[in-house]
Amino acid sequence: MSFKEGLHNRAKEVDDYLENYLNENRNQFEEKLHNSMRYSLLSGGKRIRPILVLEIGKIFGSSVEELVDFACAIEMIHTYSLIHDDLPAMDDDELRRGKKTNHIVYGEALAILAGDGLLNYAFELMSQVSVKRGMNHVKAMHAVSLAAGHQGMIGGQVADMISENQGGNAETLRYIQENKTSALLTCALLAGGYISNVDEHTITDLKQLGLCVGLAFQIKDDILDIESDEATLGKPIGSDEKNHKLTYPSLFGLAASKEKVKELTDEAHKILDGFKGDVSFLKELVDYLCHRIS
Repeated sequence: MSFKEGLHNRAKEVDDYLENYLNENRNQFEEKLHNSMRYSLLSGGKRIRPILVLEIGKIFGSSVEELVDFACAIEMIHTYSLIHDDLPAMDDDELRRGKKTNHIVYGEALAILAGDGLLNYAFELMSQVSVKRGMNHVKAMHAVSLAAGHQGMIGGQVADMISENQGGNAETLRYIQENKTSALLTCALLAGGYISNVDEHTITDLKQLGLCVGLAFQIKDDILDIESDEATLGKPIGSDEKNHKLTYPSLFGLAASKEKVKELTDEAHKILDGFKGDVSFLKELVDYLCHRIS
């Protein structure tokens, strides 16, 4: 089986799990909200974060049953962040994954509430399973909380917003990339690790792996915003320049950006080589995320 087929099959598995959520509506208001939430949650995508949860758990001996609610919850958090990112007050985008963004279809107010709903539902799912399964799941939920909150993704988004039209330096850029992008990828790895009860040395490795992949992913995304096209990406290109975003290419140029991606990818491979078990798919996934090699 090729990597592309393997990724597709894993994404389909996640989609099948996601389909089971938000199906029951108690009244017309809940139905309208759930329709908006499901529109973005089920709009496609590679499902990278839930796949990372499931793959790390598989390597370290956890069952899908132990992992799946966390995997889907992290995808819900990711989806909520995309809904809010696309709003006119943020990036003001009309396309996401080749489809109209949530606020274009449902209006700004309901889009905001759909994002809020997905964020809260994610923690409802994680807390329910943590009560049943114990401290390892609690540790995983804490990691997700930090990654999604003011010390993680939201803090990075604020820094990104404030930096528009303000210039910036490498330290600010690093903060944005570590928090806005890397944090949620890292917590997916950590969730799989904590649920599998790995040791602290492995947790440290997973944190560094997430950082490497997250930074490389974001730098590559910034490169594609310059070199790719809308049909390939499923969203408008040139938005970084239009919004005067602080990016790695804007600070260091395209050549240095591409070299940095290679360095980070090599480090990620080295970390994976230290894990016991079959890491071949994860290595290919790292290459896909860092270089879009499929």
